[in-house]
Amino acid sequence: MKKIIKNTFILMGITIIAGMLLGLVYEITKAPIAKAQEAAKQEAYQQVLSEAETFIEDTTFDSEKATSLVSEAGYSDDITEVVIGKDANGKEIGYVITVTSHDGYGGDISISVGIQLDGTVKGIEMLKISETAGLGMKAAETDFKDQFKDKNVEKFTYTKNGESGDDKIDAISGATITTSAVTNAVDAALVYFQNMLGGSVNE
Repeated sequence: MKKIIKNTFILMGITIIAGMLLGLVYEITKAPIAKAQEAAKQEAYQQVLSEAETFIEDTTFDSEKATSLVSEAGYSDDITEVVIGKDANGKEIGYVITVTSHDGYGGDISISVGIQLDGTVKGIEMLKISETAGLGMKAAETDFKDQFKDKNVEKFTYTKNGESGDDKIDAISGATITTSAVTNAVDAALVYFQNMLGGSVNE
């Protein structure tokens, strides 16, 4: 009996120490991880709105209003963050809207969409994507992402037959679910821009 009690206390001690060590490791790595994530976001902002020198948080952003607006437009995506891009003189030149799609084949896909004040999509960048290698992961490749670049359209649609037009996105072969998720996410960003950030009023 004494041996059982002794072993129980030993196991409890090991568990407590392990828990404390895990907590310590978390505290040590928390700041570097957050710093790395912020650096990755800033890099994505620069890639999708390259003419901007600085990016500041849009303090008017309301996630609940954004979700409601996007939902009313028929999209299930979430607008998670909006930042304002400014040039070297501090002049506002556009926005970077971060969208999370819940319709990816392999899980959520998070995308940063750079939109100029006149509504032109300047680029998109993947912040999080875990689609099938060789298929859906092609959405993270330049050839696919560049289909959205420098296009001023009300919305995008994907096509499987090579249909041309600024608003047409060639679907990734064997990965229409991923193509649809990314296209809809960009369209959700456009809906938010057009309705909350001035849209054509800024032209």
